[in-house]
Amino acid sequence: MSELTLETHDRQVARGSDKDLSLLLGTSTALFASMTGPAHVLEAANPAFFAAIGGGRRERTGIPLVELMPELTAQGFIDLLDRVYRSGERHVGRDARVVIGDGESAREAYFDFTYEARRDADGDVLGVRMIGVETTQVEHARRLAAEQRALLEQIAREAPLPDVLDGMCRSIEELSREVLVSVLLADEDGRHLRHGAAPSLPGFYNRAIDGIATGEGVGSCGTAAHRRRHVAVSDIATDPLWGDFRDLAARAGLAACWSTPILARDGRLLGTFAMYHRTPRAPQEADLVLARAFADTAALAVERHKAEQARRTAMAREKAARDDLAFLLAASTALSGRLDEAQILQRLATLAAPALAPLAAVDVLEAGRLRRVAAMAPTDTAHGLLLASAPAHDAVTRVLASGATEEAAFSPADPCSWNGLDLTGYVCVPLVDRGKPFGALTLLFTQGHSFDAHRVALAGELARRAASAAHSARQYAQRAALARDLQAGLLLPDLPDIPGAQLAAFYHPAGEGLEIGGDFYDVFPREDGSWAFILGDVCGRGAKAATTTALVRHTARTVAALLDDPVDIVKAVDRALHDRSDHGDNGFVTLVYGHLRPAADGLAVQLVRAGHTPPLLLGDDRTVGMVEARGGLLGVGIPPGLEACRLTLPPGSSLVLYTDGITECRAVSGEQYGEPRLLKALAEAPARHTAAAIVRALAEDVRHFAGGKDVEDDQAALVITSGASSDGRVPGAEPACRSAREVSVPSLE
Repeated sequence: MSELTLETHDRQVARGSDKDLSLLLGTSTALFASMTGPAHVLEAANPAFFAAIGGGRRERTGIPLVELMPELTAQGFIDLLDRVYRSGERHVGRDARVVIGDGESAREAYFDFTYEARRDADGDVLGVRMIGVETTQVEHARRLAAEQRALLEQIAREAPLPDVLDGMCRSIEELSREVLVSVLLADEDGRHLRHGAAPSLPGFYNRAIDGIATGEGVGSCGTAAHRRRHVAVSDIATDPLWGDFRDLAARAGLAACWSTPILARDGRLLGTFAMYHRTPRAPQEADLVLARAFADTAALAVERHKAEQARRTAMAREKAARDDLAFLLAASTALSGRLDEAQILQRLATLAAPALAPLAAVDVLEAGRLRRVAAMAPTDTAHGLLLASAPAHDAVTRVLASGATEEAAFSPADPCSWNGLDLTGYVCVPLVDRGKPFGALTLLFTQGHSFDAHRVALAGELARRAASAAHSARQYAQRAALARDLQAGLLLPDLPDIPGAQLAAFYHPAGEGLEIGGDFYDVFPREDGSWAFILGDVCGRGAKAATTTALVRHTARTVAALLDDPVDIVKAVDRALHDRSDHGDNGFVTLVYGHLRPAADGLAVQLVRAGHTPPLLLGDDRTVGMVEARGGLLGVGIPPGLEACRLTLPPGSSLVLYTDGITECRAVSGEQYGEPRLLKALAEAPARHTAAAIVRALAEDVRHFAGGKDVEDDQAALVITSGASSDGRVPGAEPACRSAREVSVPSLE
């Protein structure tokens, strides 16, 4: 036997051994992967390995591991493989941290694993074999225990309750990425729940539930507080406990909520601890244990906080706490409402003077320079002076740098003179947004006025509330501007008038929010006198799907002016999606794109189908045909293999394009609408149908089938109907596309 034959035999034996091992571990939770050569080409792996690395497009063999998981290079794992391959020495890793994927889809995992050389019969290294076990849950348990110890230490040190609760929420969310945590605190009478901490829930949602009553049917938290026991709602969209808050939860993207009451040692209600999910989900035993553990921790923190509050209240009772509370309540009311940031800061100065000091000024840092934006003084002259110049300017600079309040008092016998005013002191308080000062409130005291720690504290609280209101106003303005900009570019267009053709469209987005989701259509003129039409579906929903929709539509519009072949235009769209996907996973796109122009015998159509549901041909004799054109998905990194189809729509015939949101919608019973019902609905359209009549009949049939149930996916349809012949007669439509086939409509009885 030749050396070449022996080498081939040895490799086959080695591969056979790995194949046996792969079969042995095929259904195991242990991870197995076999690589060959210095490039570490993945030859075989079990399902557990692919599941651990993300599945989907990563379930491939025959390519180097570095191409399948490029993130491993920077983490040193490719170097380890190289070392094992060169040396033949085994490497064992324990609780190794691995970041799998990149961007928002990346996840942190831990593994025990072994790299060992694969050898042929002569002992030469052929490649590397990996066997491992994921230890992420064990590591998370350790981290969970460590986080709880840290929280207990914070409570023992009497850290502020918001810091403790916020840290607790963030710790749980860090350990369980799919969970959003909220803590509500009960009023003293136990009848209402107030916002405690919810760092990842939308601000509008926190504000809406702040102050909700405790009682049966008041969501998960209000009900849990009322019952004094755990309440788990696995599907907010259908649970009666959420009847009054279902729309609010949908706006916030919340689908499940498990709430545990926080109870004091004597049984008093302290608040609730809630775990939200963005998809319907029922709690497991581990979730219940986690909820009980952190509810107990929160109870300890709240009780300690209440005890400290009581002690401080007793010490400060003689300092007119009621007046302070009234002042801050009035300030909160004055700072709330639909005010922009400038109005809030001006109102801050008005609230501070003369209630806290004779004069008050507000400065903000803009582009590295201080600017006075508001002032309040007892006379017009003093007001003008205060706006034009800045006493205590150096103090403002120091406060912005340090983030700490600064105060100074001058001797009444030797006051600080400034423009005719004898100042006896000042207090400069930072305005902080997310831990960073962006401005300062300065209180100036004159002869006959002084300040103490109580007044400094009031100024600090006023500044904090004003900064929070300014932050909210700034966020609202930014989000409103963003929403306007997005909406301006994403709204679906009106259909144009095309000679010799009728156009009609049906669009029903799923959920609420932007007026466009993952489905789209467009019709626009081309320079050669023809018209382009497009209908498609973007994977997913939300802002990313909407911007991908805009990318596809606008790319098609731009390229259609430069290229004549629909295949080339769709390929250009695929390239645009591929270029964008280098910066993140944008999902895939399916679409039908084509050109049409009036012809002597109707409408001449040339179209391309890229992974989309096949277009349908509807004749005036109620026959339904299907246009078959080969083409794959766009945006997945694989050439779609497109081919164009030409057909003629005789007068009275229609081309029907639709998205799978129609055929896949479900009734209340769970039954799917399906293609047979779609074909039946089209076949039963009026004999002398128009595009509008077809769309109306289809929309009514889908709505009747759904029975009022909310749709789970966007629904869109575009109908192009050829106009009547010159003698007013609408002849039968005979498909001119060889790949079109007539489809019989099965009985639905």
